[in-house]
Amino acid sequence: MHRLFKLLPVMILLFVLAACGNGTSNNNNNNQTSSNPARANLKFYVITHGQASDPFWSVFKKGVDQAAHDMGVRAIYEAPPTFDMVTMSHLIDSAVATHPDGLVVSIPDAAALGPSIKAAVAAGIPVISINSGSDVAKSLGVLVHIGQTEELAGMRGGEKMGAAGVKHALCVNQEVGNAALELRCKGFKEGLAQTGGTITEIGVTLSNPTQTQQTIQAALQHDPSIDGILTLGPTGATPAIKALQALNKLGQIKLATFDLSSDVLNAIKAGQMLFAIDQQQYLQGYLPIVLLTLYRTNLNTIANDILQ
Repeated sequence: MHRLFKLLPVMILLFVLAACGNGTSNNNNNNQTSSNPARANLKFYVITHGQASDPFWSVFKKGVDQAAHDMGVRAIYEAPPTFDMVTMSHLIDSAVATHPDGLVVSIPDAAALGPSIKAAVAAGIPVISINSGSDVAKSLGVLVHIGQTEELAGMRGGEKMGAAGVKHALCVNQEVGNAALELRCKGFKEGLAQTGGTITEIGVTLSNPTQTQQTIQAALQHDPSIDGILTLGPTGATPAIKALQALNKLGQIKLATFDLSSDVLNAIKAGQMLFAIDQQQYLQGYLPIVLLTLYRTNLNTIANDILQ
């Protein structure tokens, strides 16, 4: 109910836009047409650190595509093949060189991506950040950030796990070097410490689920005092479920995650996972395209970041 009230102003905004859009559009490979001449030629780039094949980012991309369809604009989604900040910065630079009407970026590493983002702003390109980077977006000249406050979200997860009796937990990081995930673990440590709990952070490889499962199993076998696991995304959650199954510990060691997938939802339904912290990735994809369209057609801006 709290989330519903928090999102109600956004839902009303989208309803009004839909009613007043005056456009018909067709979505085919990122190409849209619109009867609204102010929108027909608008082109936005969306560049993230996560790939559309990932269960989290595939939902995000659906939001991008639907918003482009609804707004009658063109949205081009790009991401490096793996978590690679050098490649991501090059993608941003290449997008800026085409002089797009707007840019949407995630900011998992401000030191690596900051110069490219600042160059976009200096070129007069409106930039909206999503997902990661809430703590640095304003300093880079970003118009608005859409996402969650990662450390606070991690803290709430730690508090909930502590209330469930967890005393020593693993924090499984599937993208080492992603500042947002590091903040999640930091917050998790702070939250669990409130009930006397401690954490051990381990890094795994997002693109290798078998190795991730083996790494989690090895950590559990090495330290029998571990009684809880927090994964930082579905690509860590599924291998964690399999690791616990292999050790006959599923349902005994408390498990929770960030973000949703079918495996996560099924595990929660079966009582094998305590909870998931969901950050509404569909809206993270949808809203930036709407806001950039409004900015380019009417110079509309919003006063505050959208935290969800």
